[in-house]
This record gives sequence, C-alpha cells and structure tokens, in this order.
Amino acid sequence: MTTREFHREIVELKNSILDMGNLALNMLNNSIIALVNNDIELAKIVKPKKEQLNEFDVNIEDRALKLIALHNPMAIDMRRIATCLKVNTYLYRIGRYGKDIANIVIENLSKTSTTIKLINLEHIWEHVRDLIKDALEAFDKADINIIKNFQERDDEIDKLRWSIFRECLTYMMEDNKNITPCAHYQMIARYLERCGDHACKIAEKVYYMVTGEHTEIS
Repeated sequence: MTTREFHREIVELKNSILDMGNLALNMLNNSIIALVNNDIELAKIVKPKKEQLNEFDVNIEDRALKLIALHNPMAIDMRRIATCLKVNTYLYRIGRYGKDIANIVIENLSKTSTTIKLINLEHIWEHVRDLIKDALEAFDKADINIIKNFQERDDEIDKLRWSIFRECLTYMMEDNKNITPCAHYQMIARYLERCGDHACKIAEKVYYMVTGEHTEIS
C-alpha cells in the first residue's frame, strides 16, 4: 500500500467513525423522543440498531489495528488511528445507552399511568446532544477550539442531573405511585449524564490527536 493509499484508509476510517457517531446519536435521540411522547413503536425501532452499532465497533477496531500492524504509523498518523480506536469505544457506549433508554420506555414506563413531565429531562438531553455533536465536529475538523468550553458545559449537565434527582424525590414523597416511574427517570438522567461524560472523553482524545498532549475535561 502506497502512502497515498494509507492516508486514504485513514480518511475512510475517520468517516466510519462519523457514521457511527450519527447512528449512536440517532439512537439516543429517538429513545428520548419515544420517552417524551410515550412512543413505544419508536422505542422498538431503536433496539435493533444495536446490531448495526456492533458492526461498526468490530469493523472500525479491525481496520484500525490492521493499519497499525501493517504500516507502523508515526506521529500524527498514529495519534489519528489511536483516537479512532478510543472514540469508537465511547460512541458504542453512547449508542448502548440509547438502547437502554428505549428498553426502559418499552418495558417499564409504557406500563404506568403517570402524567409526570420532567422539563429538566428534556433540557439535559439538549445539552448532551449538543455536546456530542460538537465533539464529533471537533474530531471531524481536528479543531480544538470547538471543545474549549466543554468543562463548563459538562458541569451544567451535572447540575441538571441533580436537579432531576431532587425533583423526582419530591414526586416520590407526594405519591408512592410515582416511585417506580421516578426511579426510571433518575436512571435515564444518569445515562444522559454518562453520555455527556463520553462526549468529554472524545474531546480529550481529539485534543491529544491535534496537539500530542493529554488533557482532562471531566
């Protein structure tokens, strides 16, 4: 394989990461829409996407390891491939959280008659969604300026998660019928917070890819 072909393979690997990112984000987005609208059919569509997510995971890892083994890349090329391997892992976990939320909608929340609407649950999702999108854009463009404010944004997600926790406790104390749905809402808020953490980890790897230096965001 020539140098030109090698670099083309790296670009194709990066594009696979971006495709996987779109899939993971779509899974998470649809699971939240299903939650908000109690849309069981949409939640059911999310679950089978896990197989496609698995295919991305295995294929990206296999291609990245082959590039390392066959070409012994150095400097920025090695950092790009290593970043793809790590981002692949974080995106897989984000997509899995989308599947887990869909499962909660199907198996638990669809069976309750609660009318509780947690506004902050939608707000935390909006913050997490934008954080993931920006992390992927920073990866695509190799632009660390996009991730400069990630620490503050992650802190805001943490605050929203604890706000949901306190709100759920209030509902649970008011009526014991709210205990089960609120427990699930708290779990979903925790899942979304973890997705925000994974977006921050992607940003850390982008920083390393671009600068060759490590940083810690969250």
